[in-house]
Amino acid sequence: MRYSIVIEKGERNYSAYLPDVPGCIATGSTPEATVKNLAKALEMHLEGLREDGLPMPEPSTQVDYITLEEAG
Repeated sequence: MRYSIVIEKGERNYSAYLPDVPGCIATGSTPEATVKNLAKALEMHLEGLREDGLPMPEPSTQVDYITLEEAG
């Protein structure tokens, strides 16, 4: 499965979460480290859901960007 992630820059590090997987978050010193940590967190999160007999969250969030022209 392919999940969308959101990475946010904090004062001293980065944090990330998956909109389709509530409660699964991670932090890191760089965006790359944060994504790597989030992948590990997701694996553990999904394993816990399987062990508890709960359904896997379906990816449904879509990501896109808006570009605004600078006012001149």
